[in-house]
Amino acid sequence: MTAAPEVRIAGARCRLRPPSEADARHFVRWYSDPEVLYWLHMTEGPPSTEASERERINSANSDPSQILWIIETNRARPIGNVALLQIDLVHGRAWLGITIGEKDAWSQGYGTEAIRLLLQYAFESLGLRRVQLITDVDNERGIRCYEKAGFYRETLLREHRLRYGKPLDMVQMAVLKGDWKLDVGG
Repeated sequence: MTAAPEVRIAGARCRLRPPSEADARHFVRWYSDPEVLYWLHMTEGPPSTEASERERINSANSDPSQILWIIETNRARPIGNVALLQIDLVHGRAWLGITIGEKDAWSQGYGTEAIRLLLQYAFESLGLRRVQLITDVDNERGIRCYEKAGFYRETLLREHRLRYGKPLDMVQMAVLKGDWKLDVGG
């Protein structure tokens, strides 16, 4: 499998496009905002810098096991990113990662649409059978978004990560290709 850095996907309200090095500044701003960072698995890591984000973008664009997109509104405003990670074509599965970095875009439906676009690509173009994720157990807004996009809760991961040094439970969720087809009426 080769990376798909040129894949662009358009929806009704947002579109997914490959990131460029110029997008590093957006990642740094998003990942430097304490309210955004609170919900990410990055609270224990080093601070985001333009150099580290350029490296992450270049790595994603050259790594066949992941595909990273910028989520932007149909007016070309970058509001976040979404990714398929640890893509395993043999077993037909991958992990989902998403960040809506612009807080005024929270609870506006962009995340749900971006995830649905990603799932369509994962199931129809890559032929995956399962996409999974983990999220903080108290991330009610995120969990609602994932459920709207077709994910089901599977298991509780007790004290799975640290958030600012304190253990935090997480929930694992997944959507199967068959579930997704039913959800979209296919």
